[in-house]
Amino acid sequence: MTEIVKASLENGVQKIRITAEKGYHPAHIQLQKGIPAEITFHRVTPSNCYKEILFEEEGILEPIAQDEEKVIRFTPQELGEHEFSCGMKMQKGTYTVVEKTKKSLSLLQRFWITSIFTLPLVLIMLGMLTGSISHPVMHWGTFLATTPIMLVAGGPYIQSAWASFKKHNANMDTLVALGTLVAYVYSLFALFAGLPVYFESAGFILFFVLLGAVFEERMRKNASQAVEKLLDLQAKTAEVLRDDAYIQIPLEQVKVGDLIRVRPGEKIAVDGIVLEGETSIDESMVTGESIPVDKSVGDAVIGSTINNSGTIIFRAEKVGSETMLAQIVDFVKKAQTSRAPIQDLTDKISGIFVPAVVILGILTFWVWFVLLGESFVTSLLYGVAVLIIACPCALGLATPTALMVGTGRSAKMGVLLKNGTALQEIEKVQTVVFDKTGTLTEGKPVVTDVIGDEREVLSLAASLEDASQHPLAQAIVNRATELGNSLYPVENFQALHGKGVTGTINGKQVLLGNTKLLADLDIPRDYQERFDLLEKEAKTVVFLSVDGDLKGLLALQDIPKGNAKTAISQLNARGLQTVMLTGDNAGVAHAIADQLGITKVIANVLPEEKAHEIHKLQMKGKLAFVGDGINDAPALSVADVGIAMGSGTDIAIESADVVLTTNNLLGVVRAFDMSKKTFNRILLNLFWAFIYNIVGIPIAAGVFSGLGLVLNPELAGLAMAFSSVSVLISSLMLNVSKVE
Repeated sequence: MTEIVKASLENGVQKIRITAEKGYHPAHIQLQKGIPAEITFHRVTPSNCYKEILFEEEGILEPIAQDEEKVIRFTPQELGEHEFSCGMKMQKGTYTVVEKTKKSLSLLQRFWITSIFTLPLVLIMLGMLTGSISHPVMHWGTFLATTPIMLVAGGPYIQSAWASFKKHNANMDTLVALGTLVAYVYSLFALFAGLPVYFESAGFILFFVLLGAVFEERMRKNASQAVEKLLDLQAKTAEVLRDDAYIQIPLEQVKVGDLIRVRPGEKIAVDGIVLEGETSIDESMVTGESIPVDKSVGDAVIGSTINNSGTIIFRAEKVGSETMLAQIVDFVKKAQTSRAPIQDLTDKISGIFVPAVVILGILTFWVWFVLLGESFVTSLLYGVAVLIIACPCALGLATPTALMVGTGRSAKMGVLLKNGTALQEIEKVQTVVFDKTGTLTEGKPVVTDVIGDEREVLSLAASLEDASQHPLAQAIVNRATELGNSLYPVENFQALHGKGVTGTINGKQVLLGNTKLLADLDIPRDYQERFDLLEKEAKTVVFLSVDGDLKGLLALQDIPKGNAKTAISQLNARGLQTVMLTGDNAGVAHAIADQLGITKVIANVLPEEKAHEIHKLQMKGKLAFVGDGINDAPALSVADVGIAMGSGTDIAIESADVVLTTNNLLGVVRAFDMSKKTFNRILLNLFWAFIYNIVGIPIAAGVFSGLGLVLNPELAGLAMAFSSVSVLISSLMLNVSKVE
């Protein structure tokens, strides 16, 4: 059934938002007669086709620029289906005008009501097979059970088929409506004429089709809470200077130019510039960089990031919708609304199949009744049999059952496919783009190299860093602890901002830091050579000196995950291009990429630029993006397939199409393999769904009646049911198919 999205009624006005990007989304909307409507179009694509919005019947032609929103206002008066399009009529959508709607039954409610009345049909059929139910009881029993099903379940399909007919179109709803109506109306005639009835065919058709629709709805129902979760990350209050005193005020009262004080452990309220103090700030939630960034006077700070060490005062530069987080929120909103829905393969087929079946049914009746001179009843039975055998129960189950089984098995393997769209899109993916920090790497630095006396160097360094909360310090302490090194008491400890730390150990001055701290120190040639080599490997290097003598070097790096290299290798082997997209510097990025075998690196990318880079890569083909952080949310949303690490942030998980419930990158490979198998299974199901039609239609039409091979409506209904069973079995076979 074509999905029609209803406009929401707000203060007496019908409102709906439509995105113009590779078609209209949604493309089919419903409006109520006589109620003012406001339709907001957001043009994403640069295509000239969308530069004008046309509602020809309403006399509306409005220009719209790229990335602009245009509100179309009118009051619909004429019932029925109407058209809107771009000015050139190359991309079209429809709006259906209906009478003021009453509360209607939901899909799930219709399914449960249908199920209740389908149960007696099953019992009656079993009774007939065992001979415990007489023909009159069967006739009237199936009539009483099927009639409510026709009213509750059949009504929407009949309405959809009628609307399509008026527009000279046909879809799968047309076959459902025709098959059920013909079976029901004929059986109603046969009931009083004393002929065999086929009410159960109509009932079972609607049950199976609704079952498929429920599965589809379950797969599609992925109401995202991403935006709300993003907004929850904002600081709720800020300590702002008012009348020569700092006071707590709600975030929404902060203005540009306000002076804001932030203590250690608190969130930065809005974007701004540091005026006083020095600190380090954890910006990983926005930038993806795991190592805190040192900040001093003149440096920019980002709203919602966390202040680690010192107290700072900064001036608010961007507030409200202008902050980086707010812009990410806005982009996620737009990206999610512009996502194209899965193309329904069955609807494409139906454009040819449905009219052909209807014509065949009519021709069958005409040939038998007019040309061959058979009785009206016999001729009608042949025509009814054609329509029943062609009814798309199996077709309706082909996609949703495979999706349900495929996604269920994927989940057991740690791959959560959130919607059916991902299945179709993965088939077309040519490039897999990875975030670095927390996705390809562990997300925290570790000690990789110790130059000098390892035990002595680590013991002294860890003793100094034991009191620090900096990730680099923690990495050194953790390494010393792993080796069982004892720590020394430290006197006169001092943290030197942006340089390192110093203290007295056993009466000797010990320094640990970068080249700024040891600028006056004479570095031996062999140490300098090792330092240069380690820096080329994009490692963070710190020096250790005791009383002015260099004792050693320590190199730290955010290392790749253990399974990352294997996963990249398997993706490359499948002919996929692998790309790293990161906010980190190019040296670090290339070093990690070389270790893993990634073919392309895009570094120094700001969070708001990630989605732009994805768009540029999409010009060369479909891509999947794998990420874990808040900063990855826009990229995950705009990518053809978004894949989030299960260990990542909630916003990343909500924005993605696929979630790896474990922190295993091999899940990306499994996602590709399982999606391919599931999609191929859908195609196989469609084959099985149609093979019965190809074989059964000629038999039902009486082509082989001279050989004694006849398919009456009752047997046609049985064959139709068997085709549904075969599709279900085919889908269940996904549970035992081999996956790497």
